[in-house]
Amino acid sequence: MNHESWTGWPVPDVRSRPTPPRRVLGSIGRLVLLVVTVVSTFSDDRFRGWAAVAAAGWIVAGGVVLALFLRATRGRRLRGALLAAAGLLAIAALAKEGGADVLAAVLWCALGVLALVRLPPAAGVPTMVAALGSYAALGDEPLLAGLATAGGLALLGWLLRLDAEARGTQHLLLQQERAARAAEAESAALAERARIAREIHDVLAHSLSAQLVHLEAARLMLDTGAEREQVRERVVAARRMAQEGLSETRQALSALRGDLTPVGEFLVELAGRERAALLVEGAARPLAAEAGLAVRRTAQEAVTNVRKHAPGARTEITVRYLADAVELEVRNDRPPRGGPAGELAASGSGYGLLGMRERAELLGGELRAGEVDGGWRVLLRVPA
Repeated sequence: MNHESWTGWPVPDVRSRPTPPRRVLGSIGRLVLLVVTVVSTFSDDRFRGWAAVAAAGWIVAGGVVLALFLRATRGRRLRGALLAAAGLLAIAALAKEGGADVLAAVLWCALGVLALVRLPPAAGVPTMVAALGSYAALGDEPLLAGLATAGGLALLGWLLRLDAEARGTQHLLLQQERAARAAEAESAALAERARIAREIHDVLAHSLSAQLVHLEAARLMLDTGAEREQVRERVVAARRMAQEGLSETRQALSALRGDLTPVGEFLVELAGRERAALLVEGAARPLAAEAGLAVRRTAQEAVTNVRKHAPGARTEITVRYLADAVELEVRNDRPPRGGPAGELAASGSGYGLLGMRERAELLGGELRAGEVDGGWRVLLRVPA
């Protein structure tokens, strides 16, 4: 044992609330012990008159001091517990001297066992030795028999302590497990919030920013007296972006519920809407929900960036089904010379690429983006 093991109190839960059956059995056992002690003390004619009053006083005093000992150990007050133990030893000695042998033996044995169970070993072992040593030396049994009985009681007290320690440790482990589960649930809730935040950005950021650009352009045209047809084109474009945003919002809600359309169908629809080429390499297979969602959102964000920064450029979407992963490559050529500047280039929050990379890393994959041959390439690889 180290120093802390000798001076430390038992595990805090060693005196946890007992179950109703244990409470009933404990009460019955204490009552039986009290009855046996009283009957044994007053069974003969040894105590009469004031002697009987003295014996009754020893019994009452022993019960009260024993209760104080238990209360002090429950509150972890070492000084109070040792004072109560000294009082029990004194009462037992007086009872033995006055002829109440059974009462003295009960007090010595009870204190010896309880000292091991409830006190720190540094205080419990000397208290146990004093109590059980007094029983062996002053009891009615021969010395060897008394020592054997004292040794058996000491072993019983130590086994009870170990059992109580085991139950207390088990209770503490259960509490720690519950705390870990609560922390895990909180972490899962935070992760779900982050996922919903990514969905909100991926779905609404580009469509709402595009609508604002078109509506602002329409307002400026109205202020400058532009032709009605030009203003109408801007309003129609904003309306189309709103419809696309509504459709994507519905898809996002389906994704949050786990009800996703196949990735292949989504990419076919996306390529057709953006007039991009779509290539599939390897045998297509269903993807896990998170991997499929990462592919969908990355493709969506990548083609939106092409529309923003390189309008009119040729775009190619490639999906590769590998043995243990899936790759998505979205690549666009250099925008045509003299082509219209991307009206949406200044829109958006700038977090699109960061969100795509975050999705990939959360799944144990990677995302790379950069210039290639004057164009731009986004390459996503996630386990699948």
